[in-house]
Amino acid sequence: MSSKLILFIDDEEDIQTLVSFCFDLEIGWQLITASSGEKGIALATVKQPDAILLDAMMPELDGLQTLELLQKSPKTRHIPVIFITAKAQASDRRIFYNAGAKGVIVKPFDSLTLTSQISGFLGWETND
Repeated sequence: MSSKLILFIDDEEDIQTLVSFCFDLEIGWQLITASSGEKGIALATVKQPDAILLDAMMPELDGLQTLELLQKSPKTRHIPVIFITAKAQASDRRIFYNAGAKGVIVKPFDSLTLTSQISGFLGWETND
């Protein structure tokens, strides 16, 4: 698989650390993180990641608001977004997909299968 740059936007440092650990296991994937929607949008604009993992529940700018702003910008609208969230209800998932998400991964997630789940949502080949 070719090298991938993934931006993870989540306000919880523990979750950022766990996801970072998952990415350390995946050869050729690089993770960058942002602790808020505002910082994530700024990083996405500059770094142009291959995909964005986005928490739904964050203070100030939540995940849906962040996704909306990403989609409005010509510089970031092409970047696929996958939500990583504790909101597991079918109605929540429907809202995320209707907003334009490519996938939804529910917290707590399996750290051993996280990157393969991401690959599956985005149609990327995996290393297995």
